[in-house]
Amino acid sequence: MLEKTFQPQAAEPRIYAEWEKTGAFKAGQPDRVAAGARPYSIVIPPPNVTGSLHMGHALNNTLQDILVRFERMRGKDVLWQPGTDHAGIATQAVVERQLAEQGDNKGRRDMGRDAFVEKVWEWKAESGSTITNQLRRLGASCDWSRERFTMDEGMSQAVLKVFVELYREGLIYKDKRLVNWDPTLETAISDLEVVPTDVDGHLWHFRYPLADGKTYEFPVEHDEDGNPTAFETRDYIVVATTRPETMLGDTGVAVNAEDPRYAHLIGSHVVLPLVGRRIPIVADEHADPTQGSGAVKITPAHDFNDFEVGRRHDLAMINLMDTRGRLALDSNEAFLENAPQGREAVAAYDGKDRFEARKLIVAALDDAGLLDKIDDHKHAIPYGDRSNDVIEPFLTDQWYVDAATLAKPAIEAVERGETVFVPRNWEKTYFEWMRNIQPWCISRQLWWGHRIPAWYGPDGEVFVAHTADEAHALAKEHYGKPTELHQDEDVLDTWFSSGLWPFSTLGWPEETPEVQRYYKTDVLVTGFDIIFFWVARMMMFGLHFMKEVPFRDVYIHALVRDEKGAKMSKSKGNVIDPLELIDAYGADALRFTLTAMAAQGRDIKLATSRVEGYRNFGTKLWNAARFCQMNECARIARFDIAGVSGTANIWIAGETRRTAARVTEAIEAYKFNEAAAALYHFVWDVFCDWYLELSKPVLNGSDEAAKVETRATAAWALDQILLMLHPMMPFLTEELWRDGVEGPARDTMLVTAQWPDYAADLGSADADDEINWIIRLVTEVRSVRSQMNVPAGAKIPLVLRGASPETRERMTRNREMIEKLARLDSMKAADEAPAGAIQVVVDEATVFLPLADVIDLDEERARLAKEVSKWDKEIAKIDGKLGNQKFLSKAPDAVIEEQRERRADAEQTRAKLSDALGRLEGVAS
Repeated sequence: MLEKTFQPQAAEPRIYAEWEKTGAFKAGQPDRVAAGARPYSIVIPPPNVTGSLHMGHALNNTLQDILVRFERMRGKDVLWQPGTDHAGIATQAVVERQLAEQGDNKGRRDMGRDAFVEKVWEWKAESGSTITNQLRRLGASCDWSRERFTMDEGMSQAVLKVFVELYREGLIYKDKRLVNWDPTLETAISDLEVVPTDVDGHLWHFRYPLADGKTYEFPVEHDEDGNPTAFETRDYIVVATTRPETMLGDTGVAVNAEDPRYAHLIGSHVVLPLVGRRIPIVADEHADPTQGSGAVKITPAHDFNDFEVGRRHDLAMINLMDTRGRLALDSNEAFLENAPQGREAVAAYDGKDRFEARKLIVAALDDAGLLDKIDDHKHAIPYGDRSNDVIEPFLTDQWYVDAATLAKPAIEAVERGETVFVPRNWEKTYFEWMRNIQPWCISRQLWWGHRIPAWYGPDGEVFVAHTADEAHALAKEHYGKPTELHQDEDVLDTWFSSGLWPFSTLGWPEETPEVQRYYKTDVLVTGFDIIFFWVARMMMFGLHFMKEVPFRDVYIHALVRDEKGAKMSKSKGNVIDPLELIDAYGADALRFTLTAMAAQGRDIKLATSRVEGYRNFGTKLWNAARFCQMNECARIARFDIAGVSGTANIWIAGETRRTAARVTEAIEAYKFNEAAAALYHFVWDVFCDWYLELSKPVLNGSDEAAKVETRATAAWALDQILLMLHPMMPFLTEELWRDGVEGPARDTMLVTAQWPDYAADLGSADADDEINWIIRLVTEVRSVRSQMNVPAGAKIPLVLRGASPETRERMTRNREMIEKLARLDSMKAADEAPAGAIQVVVDEATVFLPLADVIDLDEERARLAKEVSKWDKEIAKIDGKLGNQKFLSKAPDAVIEEQRERRADAEQTRAKLSDALGRLEGVAS
């Protein structure tokens, strides 16, 4: 006999260990391959080796696990390829922090590169499996025997091959461009690692004197039509900036050619304050006449937009800062060559932190009478997600991939439908990014990662090769003699190696059987935020090196937010830890919650109460299994569900077939919430609330043949539930498969059992009609009892008027069952309506429930009227808020949405009460 409740904390580790022990998750099982099983493969989005399970991981991996368990049960040869990413910045930061905590003041530069990298490998061996162990707790059925790491030997060889080949094809090159630079980490970072944050700052307006004594008339007053009516003579032009410290690197001022205030100044020069540099006034659309003063200072080495303006107008690019974000002027040749006033004029700023220099420069310009004004200004500042330092646009030499060339085939593949995005609207996002793609900076100034396979000769000549020996051979051929070389210090962007993930994990560049069998993969399940950074990279690399797209489908899931719709963040204190939910409610409850809420294109608003609710759903199923055991329901060898004769048994067979079809269709279409909804309804409403209730009169009756059939049917139906529910709730269903349904020994664990497949004609339309009529009738009676506050123990009469002969026959056949389910003391057909009766309509018949002797009808009318009035006031109150423009303009979106939801709930409650009150109209007391 089953325990009273399912204990996930004890059962889940035991069940998972058994799955692994029996090799249930392994791909390439000989029996399946020999039987011609079609391969089905998914690669896991590799979590950072430093990471721990968060709610995004929980959603992403739950959806993948549903797919692989589903396809495994359908007999396919499933490979869910696991692995982790070396996470260059994050991992190096963790180990450096550990070194600092050791207190011997020995940082990585003190240790040297080799010793530090060795220390990182030690950390990885000790702590790098945290996230994979947590995925096991979630129930992820990956083939762990094939686990990969982006820096393992095989994958490192793949990275080398790709870099060398792309370099030799001219698709990897070195260039001096602006990058996102983290002054704390002293490395370039990707856009994904930049967090734009709105801050209350300032906009400083400075006067740049015109060169050569030039003056002009500037409009200072305008009429109602905007025409200038008064002018003042100016010998300067005003520019505005949020970063005054960069002005020392200005090499131009841009104005719009259509701006009449400045058009005549195009081609003139200004003298850059503090420096004395003559810089041109150029015409460029980047200058917006409606913003600020309409004139924009151009600092090509410190602003991404200015960089493009500078290239269009061939402006000098002067990098003012060092790698730590300090002004580096005294030894800066590019600066000094363009500083007529000399280093003495700017000595006060040299070596200063950028924000300290900002204050000094503003003060100096103010003293010189060149500070025009300061405005308060709310704007976005980029912060590094790891360092929380302000990111600087930084001009430096880096390695780049010609992404535009690689993107063309990747765009065409999606246009041809070789890879399909689900939902399809994400294709637009993909195309917009790919068609406007910029060169991809792939070098990072770190020590942990794939070191760039480039070696330099004494004259700077570069030799890109797979090994140092190959590089020296190339150098000897170039120089005509052996020559000392030094390897590039940088490592590759983590996205470079993870871009190879769909084929490098299968053993490429070797021609392994896995590459042949499992590439291309069937689907990629991922979040929308890495379409550009990961999905696009995999598409480009897969097509270039494998000549085929890496996946057929890309399913893009939404975000998991808090219950009010806010994005989870530590600073807000609204982060929900999936591991805490698993501890409290079990992995199945969390998995089913996420699945039930995973509607395409809609973010998930997660509340702990939802997880608790779906834990109760599992409990409902557990109790149903206990009921079946207590009533001796058991599987029978060679039981034929198509041969049952009891009406309820035929009906449950048909309902099971229809549910399996809905669940199968929904999972195939990645409509996970629809699959969950179909199962929830079938388990809770159809099987537990109706079929088992309909079975009780039979199980408690004297017809032994009917009992045997009903017991076997109940056990069969419970088995089908376990099969269908297993991909979503694997632990509970596996436990019930083992211990919850009596019968002959199982041939297999549930995880490798066969997905349900039924004859198309299983069930009967006549049985469906009859049972559904019973359900409609009982539901209406129960509704009236609830609305009218009929005591639970009170039995009431029922009279049917206008019933057809078929309905009368159904009533007669099922009298005992209906009276028990609806708590009736009698049920009959009649031509006259009884007095003091509430009436409802079920199909063609009118149902009368005489309640005058059971409840006080006048008192009930008064109670219902009072309740309706109360909800009318509540709805009016909410409407007042939602009709208040001041409230709508100031309230957060989540608060407004909450009010709308409250109104919908209130309206629904009021409608039910109003309906109940309407039933009492015309009924005599």
